Formats: sequence, C-alpha cells, structure tokens
Amino acid sequence: MEPRNQTSISEFILLGLSEKTEIEPLLFALFLGMYVITVVGNLLIILAINSDSHLHTPMYFFLANLSLVDFGLATNTVPKMLVNIQTKSKFISYPCCLTQMYFFHFFGIVDSVLIAVMAYDRFVAICHPLHYATIMSPRLCGLLAGGPWVFSYFISLTHILLMVHLVFCGNKIPHYFCDLKPLLRLSCTDTSVNKIFVLIVAGMVIATPFICILASYARIIVAIMQVPSAGGRKKAFSTCSSHLSVVALFYGTTIGVYLCPSSVRTAVKEKASAVMYTVVTPMLNPFIYSLRNRDINGALRKLINRKITSSS
Repeated sequence: MEPRNQTSISEFILLGLSEKTEIEPLLFALFLGMYVITVVGNLLIILAINSDSHLHTPMYFFLANLSLVDFGLATNTVPKMLVNIQTKSKFISYPCCLTQMYFFHFFGIVDSVLIAVMAYDRFVAICHPLHYATIMSPRLCGLLAGGPWVFSYFISLTHILLMVHLVFCGNKIPHYFCDLKPLLRLSCTDTSVNKIFVLIVAGMVIATPFICILASYARIIVAIMQVPSAGGRKKAFSTCSSHLSVVALFYGTTIGVYLCPSSVRTAVKEKASAVMYTVVTPMLNPFIYSLRNRDINGALRKLINRKITSSS
C-alpha cells in the first residue's frame, strides 16, 4: 500500500484487551471497579495529606504528587476503554490517539522519576537524619517534585512531534489505548529516529531512576544494619517496605516493555504489563502507603469524621 494513500487515515481501531466479545461484560465490571477504587483511594490520600498539617513533610508531599500522577495515569486510559466496551465502538480519532499517547507518557515519566525522588527522600531520612530538615528544604522539595513535571512535558511533546511525521499502513492497534510501540509497528515510513529516541528516553526515565533507587537502598540497608537495636532496625525497614513494593510493581513491568528485546515481547505480554502499571499499580498504591501508616490512617479518620459531622 503506497504511503500517499495513507495520509487520509483519520482514526484508529483499538482492539482492546481481548477480541472475545463474550468476556467484555466481565472486563467492563472488573476495570470499572478497579478505576473507582483508584480514583477514590488516590483522592483520599491527597485530601488527607492536605487537610492534616502534621503531614506537611517532604515524604507526604511527594506521596501526594504520586497519588495525583496515578490518578491521571489511570484516567487517561481506563475510561476510554470502558466507553469502547459499553458502546461496542473501538474507534479513536487520530488527534485523540496522539493526545492519549502524550498524557500516557507524560504521567508515566513523572511517575517513574517521582518514585526515584521518594527513594532519595528515604535515603536522606535514614542515612542523614540529623541533617534531614536542612537537606530537604522547601526549595529543594519543590524542585524535586516540580522538575519531573517540566521534564516530562518536553519529553512527551517530543514523542508527539516525531510521531506526526509518520505515515501509517494500517489503523488497527492491538492494545486498549494508544501506546507508542504498537503505533510504530503500523508505520510504513522509517521509524528509526523514533525508536532511537524511545531507547534514550527509556534509559533516562526508567533505567537511570531504577539504578539510583538501587544505589539509595544499598546505602539505606548498610545504615540500617548499623542500628544497634532490633526494634530500631525493624522500624527503619518498615518505613521503606511500602516504597519498595511500589518500585517492584512499577519497574518490574515497565522495564519488560521498554528495555527488553522485541523478540521476547508479544502483544499479550505488552497489554498485561500495561494493565499492571496503568491500572493495578495506581489502584494498589493508596493501600500500600496507608495500610501500615498510622499517620495516613489517622488523617483519613479525621477527614471522614469531619465530613460526617458537617453533614449531620
């Protein structure tokens, strides 16, 4: 098919998680429930942190940012998939597809860098406790939280600017949202520049933060092992366990999609990994960070009691 005949493509077809129509009602109910939990959980975390002055610390400031990003990441992909299932329509316009891809990468990049920032915060808190307040100043916290948003804006915009120059030989995307890799496979023009940029970005926003996290926790473990009391070591480890769970969930799937060779990837594996970091991880983060956190639980109880009192 000649490229000039493909410039008129104005929409794509999202094939979804499965082409079996009989399981679509189950998928709709499952993902609707997961999305509602994600929205409620992350918004409650944000409200609890904002409403309690005792939680106005660097750790909870970064957590509030992470909850906002998780809310955006899930909202960018899940509602469109639910609408497609409900309306039996799998079409998405070309501009909407690029918009969805932009925000997917925007929130995904911010998410990855913020997780690394939170690891640095834990490193300073445990390895340099006496200087924590001085090092983690409001100015530095603002830069560490705001920097990923600005950086992600330009990286995601570059992805879109490179994408608009491509010509596509087909419009069927074997995914439930417009992701970069499946779109590149539909192109009948040279995508070498796009692929090189994907590898560079993956190195910057996935591999580099992951290495920094490993280095931070190596230092943290050494510092914890030097704590004389068993109770002190247990308390120190407990403050890191929640964050380590998030690291394992997020990087375990993104590394498989963006850094592993294409020969070991399949459409099914890519969709399963995407579900993990766009739906499952944002849904689990509020539970991971709040279940064993007395400060968050206390703030949530105060917030709920205040709402009940004001409504009665």
